Amino acid sequence: MREFNRRGMLGLGVGAGAAAALSVAGCSSTGSSVSSKSGSEGGQSAQPKPIGDGSTAYTGKQPNQPPKPEKLEPGQKPPQFVVFSWDGAGEVGNGLFPRFRKLAKDHDASMTFFLSGLYLLPESKKRMYRPPNNPVGHTEIEFLTDEHVRMTLKNLRAAWLEGHEIGTHFNGHFCREGSGSVKHWTPAQWDDEIEQAMGFVTKWRTNTGFTDLEPLPFDYSKELVGARTPCLLGQENLLPTAKKRGWRYDASSPGGLQVWPTKKQGIWDFPLQGIPFPGHSFPVLSMDYNILANQSKNSTKGPPANYPGWRKQATGAYIAGFQRAYETNRAPFFVGNHFEQWNGGIYMDAVEEAIKHIAGGKNKDVRLVSFRQLCDWLDAQDPQVLSDLRRLNVGEKFTGRG
Repeated sequence: MREFNRRGMLGLGVGAGAAAALSVAGCSSTGSSVSSKSGSEGGQSAQPKPIGDGSTAYTGKQPNQPPKPEKLEPGQKPPQFVVFSWDGAGEVGNGLFPRFRKLAKDHDASMTFFLSGLYLLPESKKRMYRPPNNPVGHTEIEFLTDEHVRMTLKNLRAAWLEGHEIGTHFNGHFCREGSGSVKHWTPAQWDDEIEQAMGFVTKWRTNTGFTDLEPLPFDYSKELVGARTPCLLGQENLLPTAKKRGWRYDASSPGGLQVWPTKKQGIWDFPLQGIPFPGHSFPVLSMDYNILANQSKNSTKGPPANYPGWRKQATGAYIAGFQRAYETNRAPFFVGNHFEQWNGGIYMDAVEEAIKHIAGGKNKDVRLVSFRQLCDWLDAQDPQVLSDLRRLNVGEKFTGRG
């Protein structure tokens, strides 16, 4: 179900969760380290307009978005952007989705939630899914129970209204070796997978029969502008399809460096990054599962006696990655996660502690944003200013004016 090399620098976890948040944030008026959103800007329409079977609805511009991105002057120090993203974004009754929504609200943060489309499809309808190069109805993640589908829908709705981004983690999470792996999918097969994922989101009311839940408050055909592939595989053939669909970014590159991002095939490339790994001479990829792969060797239930030390090490890795960027080249810092209880939930605790550290008042001009918000800011900049920032290597200090 997961692939990684011996130092955990390639793989991605799967499981029942995770994705990411949305929007570009501005510096708060108090000079704190988090974004300042405008609650009144882009509020909801008084009359939602149902789309299709009423699973989704147009409700106006997304609320809780930041002001229009400001343009850097040549030589001006950029803000420190941080994106926390979640692969899967399913709520399975463990309270992790609402836990991190509340944490984001407490710290004025936006996140990106990469929704797995199958998390809105009842298992009784599994044969509706026709995965490329795999048997009909087959998947390498578990379907959610009907009650957990309901919980996921409620959390997705609330997350979008709170200002977060809803991206996609596609559907069946095929990353084993063999012809069925996403690694071997063609652009046309990626397009088919995306179309099915969108269908599961936009037709959940028909597929589930639920009549007592409110619609998702967005037009998914416009909301969906980016993704992360299973196990960070298949990006090369995904990008032509992403470009054709007008997507703005992809977050599927493995083993990236903490440098300013570039575009691939006209799409912003936001890779998970190699970050300092306390106690080791090699880096670890900035994702919970990759830290786990180095600590408990692909087991999600290692010896409980190791949990306190591993929790501290994971927290230290996230904080070290942030501090290195913040104190040097100010490259955006990307963290990927899953709503999981691996090794007793220590990685959830580590992410929470990292967010609290990053959003602390001592860190000035730090913005916790979604990938979509980061795209907004990057697209608003002078290309030469971004080109100058890209010349800064990992750990190379920004020397322009503050």
